[in-house]
Amino acid sequence: MVVATIRYKEQHRTHRIGWLRAAVLGANDGIVSTASLVVGVAAAHAPRGSVLVAGIAGLVAGAMSMAAGEYVSVSSQSDTERADLARERKELDGDDEGEHKELAAIYVGRGLDPFLAKQVAKQLMSYDALAAHARDELGISSNFSARPVQAALASAATFALGAALPIFIAFIFSETKLIPIVFGATLVFLAGLGTLAAIAGGAPIVRSAIRVTFWGALAMGLTAAVGAIFGKIV
Repeated sequence: MVVATIRYKEQHRTHRIGWLRAAVLGANDGIVSTASLVVGVAAAHAPRGSVLVAGIAGLVAGAMSMAAGEYVSVSSQSDTERADLARERKELDGDDEGEHKELAAIYVGRGLDPFLAKQVAKQLMSYDALAAHARDELGISSNFSARPVQAALASAATFALGAALPIFIAFIFSETKLIPIVFGATLVFLAGLGTLAAIAGGAPIVRSAIRVTFWGALAMGLTAAVGAIFGKIV
C-alpha cells in the first residue's frame, strides 16, 4: 500500500499564538507601566535620580511579576489540560465504542452526514484516538497547548525590554523636557510594538497600532495627573 504525502503551501500563524500573546503583553506592559511610572513621579516634581530609581525598580518588579503571573496562570491551564486528557484516556480504554459514537456525533454536528462521520471517526481513532478526541472534543492542540515556562520567559524578557525604553529616555534627557519627551517617545514605541505584533500575527496594522497607543496615552495621562495632584499634597 502506497501512502501519498500531501504537502501544504499555505502558511498560517496560529502556531505563534502562545508566545506572541505573552511577548506582546509583556512588552506592552513594560512600556506603558514604566513610562507611566516615570511620568507620574516626574509630574510630582521628584528629582531626576528618584525618577530613574523608580523606573528601574518598576522594571525589575514588573518583569518578575509578569514571569510569575504568566507561569502560574499558564500552569493552571496546563494542569487542566492534563487532567482532561487523563480522563479522556481512561474513557477510551473503558468504552471505545461509545467514544467512536461521541466523536462521530461531533462531526455530524459540524455538517457531515452520519455515515461519513462514522468513517471519519473510525479512521482518525485508528490513527491516534486520544489526539482526535483532544482536538475535536476538548479543543486541545499542539498550537494552543499551554507552555508555562515559555510564557513566563517571554513575558519577563519582553517586559524588561519594553520598560528599558522609557528609562533610557529619562536617563538621557533633562528634567525640564522629561515628561513631554517620555510621553511622545512612548507613543512611538507603542505604535511600533502594535505594528510588529500585527505583522507577526497577520492582523490589520493601523488598528493594532491605534489600539495600543490609545491605551498607553490614557494610562500615562492619568498617572501624570495623579502625580501632579499628590505631588502638591504630600
